[in-house]
This record gives sequence, structure tokens and C-alpha cells, in this order.
Amino acid sequence: MKSSDNSVRVSAIVPAYNEAERIGAVLWPLLRAPSIGEIIAVDDGSTDGTAHVARSFGVRVISLPTNCGKSVALDRGVQKAQYETLLFLDADLVGLRPDHVERMVQTYITGGHDMVVGVFRGGRLNTDLAQTIAPYLSGQRVLSKSLWKKLRRTVHKLDFGVEIALTKLALKEGWSCAFVELDGVTHVMKEEKFGFSRGLVSRFKMYGDIMRSVFTRVTE
Repeated sequence: MKSSDNSVRVSAIVPAYNEAERIGAVLWPLLRAPSIGEIIAVDDGSTDGTAHVARSFGVRVISLPTNCGKSVALDRGVQKAQYETLLFLDADLVGLRPDHVERMVQTYITGGHDMVVGVFRGGRLNTDLAQTIAPYLSGQRVLSKSLWKKLRRTVHKLDFGVEIALTKLALKEGWSCAFVELDGVTHVMKEEKFGFSRGLVSRFKMYGDIMRSVFTRVTE
């Protein structure tokens, strides 16, 4: 368990693929959260102007030439992060407020936890239910750069399964973890983003990545 420090500054990393219409709703509250020292938007090969929108908010943008997947995007952001404490947020969140950000960060700092996971409550029924059943699937996390690097040393290929891989490593090593309710927060469903057929295909791909992560052994 780490020691608490209220002066900790945080690097917020937002991986994004074709989220031009939605990323602003995540960057806006981050810019107004006192504990956030820097914001890094990682454009994962988008074709819809996501990077341009992110730059318009004055945040740091890393653009990947092709779509590499969420874990690669996160890792590129971590490599460039200035601070040891990291906040991961999905780019398609709806209803995020600065106090949600502060609640996660302060729970991490004052509780001396190794990882904090934000879970949706009161946003929409289907996402609330999914995160009630499986809160470890949430992409909203606070953790240290050193623990992320440990994950990258133990599991070398991740995609959507990065959340499960973090949870597995946390259980294996006995990390101190806490869950924070993000009231009124949800995200845009894949079927809403891409249309029903394409969204369903994307959802099944995500589930496949998750299942592969479940059965991937975390090594020493």
C-alpha cells in the first residue's frame, strides 16, 4: 500500500478512436479538475478529426498513424506522461463531471490504494447493470505508472482485455483496490456509434479480446 499525499498531480490519458463527436465531453471536466496536471489524448488512428477536436481544447495530443488498439494507445500515453499517478478515462463517456474526476483521484490518494476503479451508477440501465455484474470491466482507472509498467512486462499483448488483465494482476499481487461510483455517468454503446450490424461485430470483437485476456496467464 502506498502512502497518501494530497499534493499528488495526475496525468490523465484518454485513448480515442473516432470519437470527434464525444471526446469534448471528457476533456471539458478534466480541464476543470484541480488534481489533473496534464491531459494526454491519444488518437488511435482516427479518420474523423478526433485529434483536431482534442487539440482545440488545448490538451496534448499523440496521434498514432494506424488503429493499434486500446492498450497500445494507453501505453503510448503512459510513455509520455509527466507524472507518476495516472488516470485512464474512456473517450466516449457521457455525464462526466469534474467532481467525478476528483472523487477517483482523492480516493486513490487519501486511501493509499494501489488502484481505483470508477463504475457507472444512474446513467443508463444497461451500462449500470453491466458494471454492477462486472465492475472490473470499467476503463476508468487511477493507478501508478510503475504498476502499469509491471503489467506491460507480464502480459505482452492486450486490447480491450487490458481492464481484466489489470484486475488479474491486482488479485495475483494483492493490490489494494477501491471502487468509486460515478453517478450519472454512462457511455455511448457501440451500436449507437456504428449502427446495429457494425456495432454488434465490434462488440463481439471486444468480448473476444476480453475472453482471451481472461485465459492469458499473468507471469512473473
